[in-house]
Formats: sequence, structure tokens, C-alpha cells
Amino acid sequence: MAFRIYTKTGDKGKTSLIGGTKVSKSHLRIESYGTVDELNAHIGLCKDLLKDATAVPVLQDIQNKLFIIGAALACDPDKPAKLTVPHLQESDCGLLEKEIDQMDTTLEPMKYFILPGGDVAISQLHIARCICRRAERCCVRLEEASPVAPLIIQYLNRLSDYLFVLARYTGHLLKVADIPWKPRKD
Repeated sequence: MAFRIYTKTGDKGKTSLIGGTKVSKSHLRIESYGTVDELNAHIGLCKDLLKDATAVPVLQDIQNKLFIIGAALACDPDKPAKLTVPHLQESDCGLLEKEIDQMDTTLEPMKYFILPGGDVAISQLHIARCICRRAERCCVRLEEASPVAPLIIQYLNRLSDYLFVLARYTGHLLKVADIPWKPRKD
């Protein structure tokens, strides 16, 4: 069975959650999983730009986890899901922490704030980090009004840390120094 790309059901600004509930496309739940989807697409771009054999499979795993998060956010919390949606696990955050710790062993300690840049891959990782922070903020706002699994927010928080360290690590591999922020001395 093939899925049709267009259904015309959203032509009037409404969409359905998993469970059938119709909501406005401006609903915070839609904004939350839409931002996670945007992050997932940008992680794909970062994956395509990187040459590090260790980071690429981790980014692929992250994309799979972001799809899980998007599906969980797309569910109506007040209705039973009509399909089985996998869940995040504590070990998913643990993998990010392990990767952060591994990369940190080769990086110079940070002594100043850094500016994104130095290479397209580094800059794209920082953009992904910013999108991740926005996704996290959306989920926190959503959680204030409707249940969001705490592990989703924790994962997004850890993922932004991972992307920051991966940007620095990518610079290290490319022999591109961190760009220090130099505040004005007014």
C-alpha cells in the first residue's frame, strides 16, 4: 500500500495528531514535533558534511531517536495511540554522555566563550545545536500545558551539549581553532 503525499486535509490549517484529534497547525504540540523534525533534517546535513567515522553512526542513531521523539510528541496524550510508538530509554542519554566524555578527552579545556565558525561543518553543527535548544524550549512550553515524557526534554538537553562538543571536536580534527568571543572593553 502506497501513501499519498497530499491529502488536502490540512488545507484549512488543521492537522491530526496520532489518535485522530484535529488541532491547529499552530498548536504547540505541532510546533514541538515540527521543530524536532527540522532538527532531524539538519542533523542529516551535518552527517553528510562530517568525515569522522565515529560521529556519523552516532548522528544516524540520533536521527532515529529524534524520529521516536517526534512520534511521541505527535500523539494525543488523552487518547490511546492506534499504533505502537517506541520510547526513549535512559541509555539513549547515556550514549550521548559517553560520546561527550570521549571527545572531551582530546579537547583543550574551554577558557572562554566561543563563536560558531571556522568551517562549514562546525557552523552547521552549531546551527543544529541552536535548533535543538529551540526544540527543547518548545517541549518545555508544551509540558507546561500537556504531558511530555521527561526523558524527551532530558535527551534534547543532552543532545545540544553533544552537538556543541562535536562542533569543537570537529574543529580539533580539522585543525581549526575555536574562535574566542572577545567582548568589548567599554
